[in-house]
Amino acid sequence: MKKYLEILKKCDLFCGLGEENILKMLVCFGARVEFFDKKYTVFAEGYPAKYIAILLSGSVQVIQFDYNGNKNILTSVKPSEMFGEAFACAETALLPVSVVANEPSEVMLIEASHILHTCNNNCGFHNQLIYNLMKDLAKKIIMFHRRIEITSKRTTRDKLLEYLSFESKRAGKDEFYIPYDRQELADYLEVDRSGLSAEIGKMRKEGILESRKNYFKLFL
Repeated sequence: MKKYLEILKKCDLFCGLGEENILKMLVCFGARVEFFDKKYTVFAEGYPAKYIAILLSGSVQVIQFDYNGNKNILTSVKPSEMFGEAFACAETALLPVSVVANEPSEVMLIEASHILHTCNNNCGFHNQLIYNLMKDLAKKIIMFHRRIEITSKRTTRDKLLEYLSFESKRAGKDEFYIPYDRQELADYLEVDRSGLSAEIGKMRKEGILESRKNYFKLFL
């Protein structure tokens, strides 16, 4: 597990903990690492929701299918970030979403019950872990509401501008990269890909933005 320490120290779950405590925790909680090839399912909708997962390398997407079979991308996960924790901590019986590897990825899995309930070893860092976990969940709630603000816009242009403006603010500059290709961006915004591509083309001609694959620059 030592080879993962540098990425784990960037994970919100381990904020304020030293390397020695992180290694102790991984042993105490029975953490394990699994590898998933591109397009492989990490968690499937309908599976028991009991794991807190940490992405160690690669990238994964949290997705959901509607009753018509249309795919909606809820979020993209980067190394050091957690996923699945909200459902596991809420003790949701079955997962309402799926998580799929967007490229070859390594994932650390920890049973949420090991963190939510103190063990017989009386680990001194346990309270800090619970605090860190609650803080992470609060951030995820804020991001969830942010996505609702984006997808609730009425037109494809409004959704796209809202999303790109948000990414620009998060990057702190008017040029940035997004974690989605065109189809994935359409799935995230819950719009038709052809309509999205047409709108991006119009906005280029109007001088509102420049774009190349997942690179964007705004002129607002």
